[in-house]
Amino acid sequence: MGKWKWAGVAAAMGMSCAAQAVELIPVQDFVKHPTYSSVKISPNGEYLAMTVDRGDQDVLTVLRTKDLSIVKINQLPEEKSVGSFYWTSPDRLLFNSIKKIGSYARPFGTGEWYAVNADGSQPRPLIFYGTRDATQRGKQVGNESFDLLDTLKDDPDNVMMTAMYARSSTGAGTEIVLMDTLSGRRKSLARAPRDDCGIALDEKKEPRFAVCYDRYDEEGNFSDAHNELYRRDASGKWTLINSSKASGKRIEILGTAADGTVYATQGDGKKPSAFGTLNTSDGSFTVLHQDPVSEISTLIQAADGDTVIATVTEAGAPQVKLINEDHPDAELYASLAAAFPGQFVDFASATQDGKKIVVSVRSDANPGELYLYDRDTGKARFLMKNRQWLDASKMASVKPVSFKSRDGLTIHGYLTIPNGSDGKNLPMIVNVHGGPMGPRDDWGFQFENQMFANRGYAVLQVNYRGSGGFGKAFEEMAYGQWAEGIMNDILDGTHWAIQQGYANKDRICIYGGSFGGYASMMAPAREPGLYKCAFGYVGNYSAAIQMKLSDTSKREDGMKYLIRAYGSTKAEQDAMSPINHVDKLKLPIYLAAGARDARCPPEHTEAMAKALTAAGNAPQGVIIQSGEGHGFYKEENNLNLYSKMLDFFAQHIGGKGASQ
Repeated sequence: MGKWKWAGVAAAMGMSCAAQAVELIPVQDFVKHPTYSSVKISPNGEYLAMTVDRGDQDVLTVLRTKDLSIVKINQLPEEKSVGSFYWTSPDRLLFNSIKKIGSYARPFGTGEWYAVNADGSQPRPLIFYGTRDATQRGKQVGNESFDLLDTLKDDPDNVMMTAMYARSSTGAGTEIVLMDTLSGRRKSLARAPRDDCGIALDEKKEPRFAVCYDRYDEEGNFSDAHNELYRRDASGKWTLINSSKASGKRIEILGTAADGTVYATQGDGKKPSAFGTLNTSDGSFTVLHQDPVSEISTLIQAADGDTVIATVTEAGAPQVKLINEDHPDAELYASLAAAFPGQFVDFASATQDGKKIVVSVRSDANPGELYLYDRDTGKARFLMKNRQWLDASKMASVKPVSFKSRDGLTIHGYLTIPNGSDGKNLPMIVNVHGGPMGPRDDWGFQFENQMFANRGYAVLQVNYRGSGGFGKAFEEMAYGQWAEGIMNDILDGTHWAIQQGYANKDRICIYGGSFGGYASMMAPAREPGLYKCAFGYVGNYSAAIQMKLSDTSKREDGMKYLIRAYGSTKAEQDAMSPINHVDKLKLPIYLAAGARDARCPPEHTEAMAKALTAAGNAPQGVIIQSGEGHGFYKEENNLNLYSKMLDFFAQHIGGKGASQ
């Protein structure tokens, strides 16, 4: 809850593959960090703020909108990165700090919040942990964690924050506080009716709704299958208006528009949830859009940041459905989308009066570029490219695909076709995403796949059972099915690509990071001979190691998750662990890990290499990269990783190597 994503899509998704000479692009160009991560315009339009990726640290840069001159670069000490940031007034920013722990893992929030003016003046730590002097103790917190709920655009001094505080090992309380962005003073406004809740505001910025979650099902298994919806009255009393256990309907509040319209989703835990509006007097829900296959991924909002004009779903390429065609911003959005055919158009942010909008444009081949639309002139001014050193016209196309797995389940995915190729009989890399529960592959630009395609490979990505975005029931299918159901989807997708004539059956390798590393070992063990080589990156190869050494295992709910994922018995856990199937792995293997990886510790890779060697199939190479975590950040380390990876693939299935 809180801030919603802005998003938009162009209606047409071109997949042209005209024959042309292919230029070999240096690996350095693919691994080079992008120019920006997130961009927001100030309320009066004078400044642009953006996070800039410097590898293992992100900084907050402020530019003047008129000429893109740098006003201030804000860098935190102790290798902390700037995480989320927000304009709280025309010249003041609020941001939190994070620690980046690997490109395959979400950053770890430090819990600290800061504010600074656009020109760098009046920097203030607002929330921090540890011991401070007497003048700073009011900003010091103990076991609470804070998230921004609303910037209060009509109040330049204060914001609303959600504070979470542990009540037990399995429950947390929630409080809404008003915080001054200069002094850090906080005032309590409301508390949730029970543990494990999120709170949403009404159109008057009053804490009005609480959505509360049960962490465990009736059998005590880790799950978030049920929730409850409460409404708060003027006296502060909470009233239960929906329980999914009783009604079978799981309702979540997304936000409230200025006219009082309450936007929500409603699902039954089976098919993808519907998007619509909630009548708070009687609890009735009006469906505005529900896709039979895909969850709604993002909402397109008007320039006011409150009114929803369209939804986006992404079973394959993003699809937009206008639900408020009469709104003037719907017409504006349609016009901008038409100006960039075949590309994904986002309204990244807007000024408070809605007259200037930062428009982000990207696609499968375009890493991203920014424009500033001026409503008064009706023109869009180009601002910058995200990877200006890469030419979108030389990139590969990404084709949405689907096929039936062996049990009849429809599986969606993507096939990247090299630029200039006819897409037939190609060497292919099966690139398996991490997770497995929740993450997914999408249609947008992905530097790994573009790098592989530039070397002549088709790339298959499979949104196997368990992937996010296809409904809760689809995601729940992954539990206990890592080695069976999920591998079936990956294997069946590989055979589908062969049968369709895309892939040469004798020139296929498999690769992935995190759970993808797991799959790069387990899939070849399940069907020896299908893949000619396998590359495991920051992989999870042993249930015993993961349940003892990973950061997930250090939390009570994390341990319950692992037991549900692997199985409760040693026999189940062993059967799902690739390290116990090395006798079936006769193909060439390469392994890589980060020496500081807490999520899938390097002991996985070391143990897997040792087991393969003992089985008579020593890895062709092993990288244990110092200073890196769950996925590499430093450009020089990624250059080394991908150079060795490309040479490894070229050796075994005949594409081009790193420097060919």
